[in-house]
Amino acid sequence: MSELVLNRSQYLELEKLALGVFRPVGGFMNEDEFRGVVGRMRLPSEAPFPLPVVLDVGKDDAARLKGRPSVALVFGNEEVGRLSPESIFTCDKEAVSRQVFGTADVAHPGVGFFMRGGDHFVGGPIELKRRATFDVSAWELGPDETRAEFARRGWTTVVGFQTRNVPHRAHEYLQRVALEIADGLFIQPLIGRKKTGDYTPAAIVAGYRALIGGFLPQERVLLGVLTTTMRYAGPREAVFHAIIRRNYGCTHFIVGRDHAGVGNYYGLYDAHALVRRFDGELGIHVLCLSGPFHCSLCDGIVTERTCPHERTAPHAVRHISGTDIRATLVGGAAPDPRLIRPEVLAAVRDLPLFIEEDDP
Repeated sequence: MSELVLNRSQYLELEKLALGVFRPVGGFMNEDEFRGVVGRMRLPSEAPFPLPVVLDVGKDDAARLKGRPSVALVFGNEEVGRLSPESIFTCDKEAVSRQVFGTADVAHPGVGFFMRGGDHFVGGPIELKRRATFDVSAWELGPDETRAEFARRGWTTVVGFQTRNVPHRAHEYLQRVALEIADGLFIQPLIGRKKTGDYTPAAIVAGYRALIGGFLPQERVLLGVLTTTMRYAGPREAVFHAIIRRNYGCTHFIVGRDHAGVGNYYGLYDAHALVRRFDGELGIHVLCLSGPFHCSLCDGIVTERTCPHERTAPHAVRHISGTDIRATLVGGAAPDPRLIRPEVLAAVRDLPLFIEEDDP
């Protein structure tokens, strides 16, 4: 039996497929699945699915694996699983990037990662034989575990919250909205492969522990990280994130301003428009919420749906951007406590805050 050595991102895709995080996708996508997802955001079964989940390999590995009934998947010098190849294929990467990411610009981190990967893809059913352990493993819960915990706590309605940042006041506003309408809140930071300048996993976890421990009702909030690749695919990734949280047992999911966006590649509410195209098909209720900001006239965190001053008195408005807060921290200045809690900053002060180079 042939072997294929996986990098960390590939291993994490294998693990999430096996745990049911990407259901109904249960293995690396074959060519038919890939074409349907890229072109129509649907699997051959017509189930909505917006992003490819593929195993990329080089030309030599593709040739070596062709015709093999089973391939051992190796990570960290251990066999972690097996793949039964049923499809080996290629694609026009620039054309696929334009469809999936809305651009073929390699400066886009999702496009750049896709372009740097192998030009061939091996699809087929998988088996996970052994789970790898990482420094954040103690904070990660699988779908079976979260569903059991929701049931133990008696939650019948649960809002999922996606983030890749240390929490600031805009995030907290949205989380409090969730707690007003549901039994529980599942905060699930994504801490898989990310880009230079994103927060480190340690900082994200520490920030959320401080927020939950000091300012949110702990019995109504569950924190569990998600180790999967950040795609930065904007609207398509918003749908993807909703499907993932459905699989974890959430009944609701928040999609906010510029969800999973990067730079200026997507409109602020493009994700709202796309999730509405799949209304009633995702198996989860998507809460399309406006982006909160601080208004000095209202003296608090508000949105354009609750405050008129973005239009009538823009001088009173301060938008809360994770990017701006990161820039402030890099420069050594203390962010405004109206925008991010001092207790959160204290929790992360002695930690490495930012990823210094793109993860492989």
